[in-house]
Amino acid sequence: MTTPATQAMQTRVMLVDDHAMCRSGLSELLQNRSGMVVVAATGDRAQVIPLLRECQPELMILDLSLGPVDGLSVLRTVRTEGFDVPVVVLTMSDSEDDLSAALRAGVRGYLLKDMDPDDVIESIGRAARGELVVAPAMAAKLAQMWQSGQKGSVKRDLVDTLTDRERQVLDQVARGKSNKVIAQALDISHNTVKLHVRHIMAKLDLGSRVEAAVFAFEHRTSSEHSGKGDDPENPSGRRQT
Repeated sequence: MTTPATQAMQTRVMLVDDHAMCRSGLSELLQNRSGMVVVAATGDRAQVIPLLRECQPELMILDLSLGPVDGLSVLRTVRTEGFDVPVVVLTMSDSEDDLSAALRAGVRGYLLKDMDPDDVIESIGRAARGELVVAPAMAAKLAQMWQSGQKGSVKRDLVDTLTDRERQVLDQVARGKSNKVIAQALDISHNTVKLHVRHIMAKLDLGSRVEAAVFAFEHRTSSEHSGKGDDPENPSGRRQT
């Protein structure tokens, strides 16, 4: 049984799916097999923003098909309204185009409804911890997309524009680490990490952390250097608070 104290410690999840059975089944799985609590569930686009305001979820699970509405259009509305809640897509679509569009929209994950339920729950849990998750069946399409696409053809000279510290940050992003964890790992401030991430995205012409992770793996950008002296806010390399 979930007590108020236990609920307060659990990850707060919101489900957006127009199939009541899917909402009910996933809600039961999340609450019985993970450290999460479903605080809101809807299939109505008009309810998404009000529920976000009222329930303040820490993660949103979004279907790409909401009746006549495109799920990514809902996500764009969410961002326009100022909500930065992380989003994981859970869909039946194994289309490369849908995967690409979702990644460009900045989702934290892309999962398929025909995955094993335990794998879905495990992946959602990883996303809640700040990792980037993609259905195994989409991995080959993801690799092919970035090898043949515009982003995958970015030349090595773009990588050479990164400072050693930026390469260190990018390597951490590729491992699915949050800004807070990166700050602790590199012994720099949270604001400095955010600044580095903005610079990296701009230099490499990337639109999301998922794109940055794929880029890092494709181009092997991790650096073995300490990065001291490359921190724009901390030239000495000493810890900031």
